[in-house]
Parts: sequence; structure tokens; C-alpha cells
Amino acid sequence: MRVLFTFAGGNGHFRPLVPLAHALATAGHKIAFTGEPSMVPIVEAAGFTAFPSGPNLGGDGKRRPLLPVDRDREDADLRDGFVRRTAPLRAEDVLALSEHWAPDLLVCDEADHGPMIAAEKLGLPHVTVLVMAAGALVRPDLVDDAINEVRAVHGLAPQRNLDLAYRHLVLSPFPGSFRDPRFPLPPTARSFHIPVPGRGVVPDWYVEGRPTVYFTLGTIFNTESGDLFTRVLAGLREVDATCVVTVGNLLDPAEFGPQPDHLHLARYLPQDDVLPYCDAAVTHGGSGSLLGAIAHGLPMVVLPMGADQPHNGDRVTELGLGRVLDVIDATPEDVRDAVSSVLREPAYRAAAARLRDEVTAYQPPEKTVPLLEGLVR
Repeated sequence: MRVLFTFAGGNGHFRPLVPLAHALATAGHKIAFTGEPSMVPIVEAAGFTAFPSGPNLGGDGKRRPLLPVDRDREDADLRDGFVRRTAPLRAEDVLALSEHWAPDLLVCDEADHGPMIAAEKLGLPHVTVLVMAAGALVRPDLVDDAINEVRAVHGLAPQRNLDLAYRHLVLSPFPGSFRDPRFPLPPTARSFHIPVPGRGVVPDWYVEGRPTVYFTLGTIFNTESGDLFTRVLAGLREVDATCVVTVGNLLDPAEFGPQPDHLHLARYLPQDDVLPYCDAAVTHGGSGSLLGAIAHGLPMVVLPMGADQPHNGDRVTELGLGRVLDVIDATPEDVRDAVSSVLREPAYRAAAARLRDEVTAYQPPEKTVPLLEGLVR
């Protein structure tokens, strides 16, 4: 079986597909990925064949000022950016790619509607993999009409309630109880668990018996964060814990000046190498960062900036998983108090542990392979 994995955007759309791709490759199937051109080297570094398709949607690396959260703006970015402008280009590129790579099955991230349309045009089944934890951004009332505009260009009948995306099989790595109850999983959904590694080589910053906090703003929003790093670092200086901070490959840790001994700054550290040693996480609320914290049962402080992060922050508050701060108004003292609170108060850790236990009870990626094989048969 030849399986083409497709994703629109950056790492947050790519990484949830990787465990499924590895499981299929281990079962003997031929795998390739297609995504925006800037992601091709990253996919190849992960060990997969990669083809460019569509425009670059991820950040261009330019530093930008921090903007207040605007949910209407984020809705428009998804509807007009990912669907109206990008889906037609990605549909055409995937149709052309399929002429010579000839997949039997497409596995698409939930925001990548162009390849889903290409699969329908080719008469191929496709799988939708959820990459947004709360499920409140990619929603029918926002994207249905825009998707139908693209479908009409290809001579396809209109769809409603994301029927195209959900028609065959939907795979979700997120705990079901985290999803916004206004947007329940479709009947075709199955949950799977992305295994998390245990502790490996003990990092040199780890201090036995001392709490450890991980702080990240991801790989896209870190360059759009204005003075947020500076404010959070000032707050973490006053927290009685080892604090591990990653600023991203496009920022230089040295620009933030000397730090006290308990703060450790790096451009990039694999999340799987850090989280097993942590007691709490401070993040922008991106779904990948959030899932990593949940998988390790970590309470969190969330500073939503855009995309699906505000929706994820809503669920963090509603489920008692941690504290949510406003990125514009949060002071160093607010950060200090929020981080100290999630470290100190056991209710946050208990709520995170419940979701960790929920998600680790799901089947591993290997168990999804027969489901995918069945779609082709």
C-alpha cells in the first residue's frame, strides 16, 4: 500500500502524523509526505520522502510585534488563508503529484482540505488526523461555505458539516474529554495514543528533588511574541524551580541577557527529552505543546496568542488543568504567581493526571494500521 501523508502549515500539523507514518512503514507500506516547501527539509530530517506542495503558510521568521488575541482574525486566517487561498493550490499540486507517485490512500491533517478534495477527485479514500485539541477552530459554520467554493471549481457537489473531511475515518491523538463539547467527534472518529518516552540520559540542568518548569512559545509564534519572553523570564526568575526555556532556532538566547542559575535557555530542545523531567509547563497553548504536557500529566500556565490557542485556553480553564494569562496584560508578577500556583496546588496536577490516564488508555498507532488497510481493501 502506498500512503501519502499531507499537511498544511508547520510542525504543529506535521508532528501528529509522524507516529502513524512510522507504524505504517513498520508494517511494510510505502510512505511519502507532502507539505509546504519550507517543511520539506524537516520532513526529510525525520526520515521520510517529502514533496513540496502549495504555498508556505508557516512563519517567515521575521520578528513581529505581539498582537492582542482576536478570535475573529484567527477565524478569517483559517477560512480565507487555509481554505479559500491555499486549498485550491494544494488540491492542484496533490493531483499532479498523484499522477506519478500514485497513492492508494491519503492521510491528511484536519486543516488540509485541498488534498481531501484531490482524494475525492481521484476516487481514493482518505483519513483525517486531528491536529487541534479543542476542536473549536476547524468547525462547520466557519469553513463549510469556503470548502464548497473550492469543491465547485472541481465539479464536486456541496457538502455540509465537514462531511468530506469526516467521510471515511478520523483519528485523534487528543483526550476526548478535552474537546469542546459543542463540537463532538464525528461517528467515524477513533482515538489513538502517541507513546511518550520515559526518562533518558539525565540532562545537566536537572536537579533531583527540585521542581522543574518548561517554557516554550512553539516554533511559529515565538517570533511574533514582542516582549513576552522578557516578561515571562522576569517572572520565572522569582519562581523556586529549575526553569528550562526554549526560544526557537530563529532567536538567540543571548539577546535576553544573563540569567540566574536556575534558568536555562536554549534555542531548541526536543520536547520528549525535557517533559519527562518536568513538573509544570508554560506554553502558548499550541495543540502540540498542550498534548505533550497532558501526556506527562503536567499542570500548565497558558499564554494564548492565536490560531486555536484561545480555544485550548478555554478548555484548560474549564477542566482545571492550570491558569490562563492574557499575553498583553500579564506582568512578571502574574507569571510568577501563576506558575507558583500550579506547582503548589494539587488540584491542577490531579486534573492533568486524569487526562494523562485517559489518553494513555487509547490504542497505540500500530493498532490503527488495520483500519487504514481496510479502507484500501
